[in-house]
Amino acid sequence: MPRKLFDREINDLIRRMTDLGNTVDGRVQTTIEALRTQDMEKAKWVAQNDNEIDSEEHAIEQTCMNLIALQQPIASDLRIIASCLKILTDMEREADQCADICDILMIANLDRNSLALSHVVQMLEAARAMFRDSIDVFLSRNVETARAICKADDNVDAMFSRIVLEVCNIITENPQNVMCDVDLIFITKYVERMADHATNIAEWVIYMETGEHPELNTK
Repeated sequence: MPRKLFDREINDLIRRMTDLGNTVDGRVQTTIEALRTQDMEKAKWVAQNDNEIDSEEHAIEQTCMNLIALQQPIASDLRIIASCLKILTDMEREADQCADICDILMIANLDRNSLALSHVVQMLEAARAMFRDSIDVFLSRNVETARAICKADDNVDAMFSRIVLEVCNIITENPQNVMCDVDLIFITKYVERMADHATNIAEWVIYMETGEHPELNTK
C-alpha cells in the first residue's frame, strides 16, 4: 500500500473512531435523561440498541487488522493502530454500561425524588464529562489534558464512595425497600466503571504520543 494511501486510511480510522465516540456519548446523555426523569422509553431505546455500537466496533476492528496486514507499519503507525484497538474496547464498554444501567432502570422501582438518585445523576454527568474530554483528547493528543482526565477520576471515585455510604444508611433506616437501594448501588458501580473507561482512553492517548503507557488509574 503506498504511503499516501496508508496515511489516508489512518486518518479515516481516526474519523470513524471519533464518530463512534460521539455516538457513545449520545448514549450516555440519553442514559442521564432516562435516569433523571425515569423515562422508560429512553431507557428501553438505549438497552435495545447496543448492537449498533457492537457492529461498528467489529467493523473498525477489522479495519485495524487490515491496516496491519496490508503494510508493515512503522513504530508510530503501530502505536496508533494498537491504541485504537484498546480505545475501541473502552468505547464499546462505555456503551455497555449505559445499556446495563437502563436494563436496571426498566425493572427497578427507583424513587424519582430520592436525594441519592440525584447524586448518582450528578456522578454520571461527571463521568460523561470525562468521556467527552477523552474523545476530544483522542483528536488533539494533548498529553497534559489526558493526564488531567485521569486525575478527574479521583473526584468520581470520591462521589462513588459517598453515594454507597449514603445508600447503606438509607437501607439501615428503611430496610423494607432494600432491593431498590441495591439496584441503585449497582447503577452507581456501573457509573464508576464508565469513568474508568474514560481514564483508560486518556492513558492510551498518552501511549500514542509518547510510547509509554502510564498506569494512572491504580485502584
